Amino acid sequence: MRRLTPVDHPDLLVGTATGDDAAVWRLDDNRSLVVTADFITPVVDDARTWGQVAAANAVSDVYAMGGRPLLALNLVGWNSEELSTELLGDVLLGAQDVADAGGFVIAGGHTVDDPEPKFGLAVVGEADPGRLLTNAGFRAGDLLVLTKPLGVGVITTAIKRGDAPAEVVDAAVASMTRLNDEAASVALAVGATGATDVTGFGLLGHLGRAMAESSVDGVVEVSMVPLLPGTRELAESGAMPGGSHRNLAWAEDLLDRGLDRGDHDELEALLMADAQTSGGLVFGVSSDRIDEAMSALLATGHTAAVIGHVLSPAKEPSTDGGTARLRLT
Repeated sequence: MRRLTPVDHPDLLVGTATGDDAAVWRLDDNRSLVVTADFITPVVDDARTWGQVAAANAVSDVYAMGGRPLLALNLVGWNSEELSTELLGDVLLGAQDVADAGGFVIAGGHTVDDPEPKFGLAVVGEADPGRLLTNAGFRAGDLLVLTKPLGVGVITTAIKRGDAPAEVVDAAVASMTRLNDEAASVALAVGATGATDVTGFGLLGHLGRAMAESSVDGVVEVSMVPLLPGTRELAESGAMPGGSHRNLAWAEDLLDRGLDRGDHDELEALLMADAQTSGGLVFGVSSDRIDEAMSALLATGHTAAVIGHVLSPAKEPSTDGGTARLRLT
């Protein structure tokens, strides 16, 4: 990205500078377009379920910005010599299931021949430019709310190893295929300004970047972070994706201050960095509205939790000259 000319336009409200979930383009004072694209390799065995997961994962970026999706295009990499077009049809039907649930339209797409199958969506949504949720909008004093449990990376790794219990897989699939539309609506309703979805870079990666972009510090209470059933046991058995290890190293390097893990061991830190597919939102809520937010999330069936809080930037530099952005307690 450093080799590219920075984009500077008054109507580009969110671009690449902050590493946010989607780009936002202002149309007028009341309307803006939210644009994103995402695709993944298979994380489950069933083709239609994979289509559902990939579509929910892609459209999540729009919800994370406080928008609603309008239109999407399929993005397909397909090994036509090894995989049938009927199987691809199942993948596309899964994406259509998500579009129907989310109230948006899939109007075509593009396919390339690829040895490894990939599927996702390019999505266009809309949002009120005055009510955007961004990763630079977290405020000191906010409480941090996570709307889905962690553990998808561990469980999908166990699926690939062939030792994930059926009930654990079912719980992970239910989490991955759930849209973040209701969670985004709750965040907007309670006056949140900062949010991000928790996907490939894990909770630490996405939240750490958000704290840096918001110029605040964050505290995550590890014991309060919900995990999908079976996650810890599978992680202890070795089902930890390589992406989670990279996420933890990347989070430490990104913050450039050393991650303060408190008394938590490597496994707990890795679970906080677990690479998610179609994870939940993490957003900030003022303390006087947290009960309203949690009541609304629990009423809509979310396994949500208050996982920490946001502080003003640390005044005291760490031993390497920087200030901590994220701390596990």
